[in-house]
Amino acid sequence: MNAIADPVTDTDLDAYVDDQLDVARRIEVESYLAARPETAARVMADLRNRDELRLAMAGAAGAPRPATADAARRLERGLVRGRVFGMLQRAAAVTVFVAAGWFANDALGPFRITEVVASTPPPAYVEDAMRAHGTSMLRASMASQPEVPVYSAEEIRAATAIVMPALPSDWGVRDVQIYPSRFGPSVEMTLDAGDLGYVSLFAVRPGTFDVVQPTLAPAGDVASAYFQIGEVAYALVASADVEQLDRAAGKLSATLY
Repeated sequence: MNAIADPVTDTDLDAYVDDQLDVARRIEVESYLAARPETAARVMADLRNRDELRLAMAGAAGAPRPATADAARRLERGLVRGRVFGMLQRAAAVTVFVAAGWFANDALGPFRITEVVASTPPPAYVEDAMRAHGTSMLRASMASQPEVPVYSAEEIRAATAIVMPALPSDWGVRDVQIYPSRFGPSVEMTLDAGDLGYVSLFAVRPGTFDVVQPTLAPAGDVASAYFQIGEVAYALVASADVEQLDRAAGKLSATLY
């Protein structure tokens, strides 16, 4: 007789009785039983009880011993009680969760997903763009702070390595300033953008290489549409219709490709 590499355990014998073993393991178990008559007799008795129990629970004619039929009835009642108990457990769990939800709703206020949570927050340079826009608006209101409408994209690129987009022909430059930012020098342009009114075009190198399509970031009365192409990021800021602002940002972005 060949030695069995994986010893047969009581768990294997129970699984054999319950038809839970694959063919290879059943052969190993049967080889093990062939060498142990007493164990084989016990397993055969278990197989008989299993089959009688199945017949009794199926209500088949010629059900075997009364004791087995009685055991089958008790087992069936137990299974029914188990299913009912499980259903009651699940119903109770659902009730507890619903009650906890209502309690939290009353105590903490209605559940809702805020705009901040639901949407991706704009990148940090947009905050710098908003500040630069505010500074430019303040400069524009001061007679002692002259505007500098002289604009040279080539000179800005040479000094800051920031490439500026081509401006629409009907836009006029009112002011151009180099502002400090958390990312280094930034370019802040104040533009007369026709139907959009006065807008700010902010440009900076945020320190990452990325391609971001124009994305709106409303913030109260002032909105921004930011985008990034390569190492330079841009934000168009204005108190204008957001759809118009988005379209304008898209046109500026297209000139950089």
